[in-house]
Amino acid sequence: MQEVVVLFCCFFILRLISLGISLRNEKRIKALGGVQYGKVNSMLLAIVHIVFYFSCLFEAVYNHHLMLDSTSKWGLALLIFAYLMLFYVIYQLREVWTLKVYILPEHKVNKTFLFKWVKHPNYFLNILPELIGMALLCKAVFTFCLLFPIYLVILVVRIRQEENAMKHLF
Repeated sequence: MQEVVVLFCCFFILRLISLGISLRNEKRIKALGGVQYGKVNSMLLAIVHIVFYFSCLFEAVYNHHLMLDSTSKWGLALLIFAYLMLFYVIYQLREVWTLKVYILPEHKVNKTFLFKWVKHPNYFLNILPELIGMALLCKAVFTFCLLFPIYLVILVVRIRQEENAMKHLF
C-alpha cells in the first residue's frame, strides 16, 4: 500500500474516533435536556467533510500521487497539528464537545487560555488546517479549489448559528 493511502486511512480512523466521542456526548447532552441548533447545517458540514476527504483520496490515486514528497509532507505536518488541536479541544470541552451544536440548559462557557485567545479553535485550529493538510497530502488541487470554498460558506453559517445559540451565555 502506498504511503499517502496509509496516512489517509490513519487520519480517517482518527476522525471516526472523534465521531464516536461526539455521539457518546450527544446522547448524554440530549438526556440532560440539551437543544440542538443548526441541524441541517451540521448535516451539510458532515457530508461535505466526507466528500472532501474521499475526493482528495480519489485525486491522489487517480494522479498517482501516492508517495510522500515535500508538498505531501507539509500536508502531513498540518494534519498532525490539526488532529492535535482536535483532541486538545475535545479534552478542554470534555463531555460538551460534539460535532453538532448543542446547548445545555445549564451550559458552562469554557474560559481556558485557548478559548480566550482563539475564537472557535475547533474550526480555525482543527478543521481548516485539516482540510488544507489533506489536500496537500493528496495533492488534490481540484478538490481544494472546488470544495474548500463550499465548505467555507457552510462553516461561516455554522459559526453564526453557534454564536447566536450561545449569545445568552455571555
